[in-house]
Amino acid sequence: QVELVESGGGLMQAGGSLRLSCAASGRFFSINAMGWYRQAPGKQRELVASITNGGSSSYADSVKGRFTISRDNAKNTMYVQMNSLKPEDTGVYYCNMKIRLRDSLTQYNYWGQGTQVTVSS
Repeated sequence: QVELVESGGGLMQAGGSLRLSCAASGRFFSINAMGWYRQAPGKQRELVASITNGGSSSYADSVKGRFTISRDNAKNTMYVQMNSLKPEDTGVYYCNMKIRLRDSLTQYNYWGQGTQVTVSS
């Protein structure tokens, strides 16, 4: 059983910073791409940042220059440092990992439980 556990959300004033973490546990072979998604009230879930197993990252235009995604492969953990937070960053943040359970090409999608980030103006 693979589980992703998130931490680090909370309430922050605009201009502040938060750091989210997502740790994978259980039995698996390797982790491929990782990503952070967010879902604002009344909106669809959107990808805000992703990182490959080689460390290449990409960002949604709305967070470029403010968010930094990173991963620690030894700890099976992913982070996102969120700076200069804006009220529009408010939402539930979900981590996603594409995980190979065994030495094959098949990868499976796993999600964290979600953590609330609220940015007040």
